[in-house]
Amino acid sequence: MSLPKRVVLVGPMGAGKSTIGRMLARELGYRFLDSDRIIEERCGANIPWIFDVEGESGFRQRETAMLGELSVEPETVLATGGGAVMCTENHPLLKKDALVIYLRTSIEQQVERTCKDRNRPLLQNDDPEGVLRRLFAVRDPLYTELADIIMHTDRKSPRLVVRQLVNRINPKTPRQQRQVRKEGRNHV
Repeated sequence: MSLPKRVVLVGPMGAGKSTIGRMLARELGYRFLDSDRIIEERCGANIPWIFDVEGESGFRQRETAMLGELSVEPETVLATGGGAVMCTENHPLLKKDALVIYLRTSIEQQVERTCKDRNRPLLQNDDPEGVLRRLFAVRDPLYTELADIIMHTDRKSPRLVVRQLVNRINPKTPRQQRQVRKEGRNHV
């Protein structure tokens, strides 16, 4: 089995898309891209500011344009924003030449991982847990529908999640293949 052209990570905020994505890219020998970070770099502003000035719809338009641009990048692991699945126009961009992985995590784990993060505009209110529950109810079916692999991340270290993903994607990654060749030379 060969490696996919691209790997796309979807899932709610706090699922570990950026952390796991960076590590997974390293294991696969791919480049890591984070659509939210690239949008911030290009705009020269953080996501809360974009939400304040342009609203969520303005941010989503930027996100769709960014996903279109990134959908042609080979040998990449792309971490997407949690709401990227909300626009049906994004679905083919996420799936294009890609293996889509849904990093699924519980509401409780999301609350724990995001409670102090001020860079999440949708959670800046009196009931962030309620917001996460409502978002999960709407988005979980979309993540599931798009996913080729569903990986539960609750109470797992990022390293364990990456190891499990690598074994599901391709048990012989470039790094492992180099190790096998090296070991083979040592045993000749």
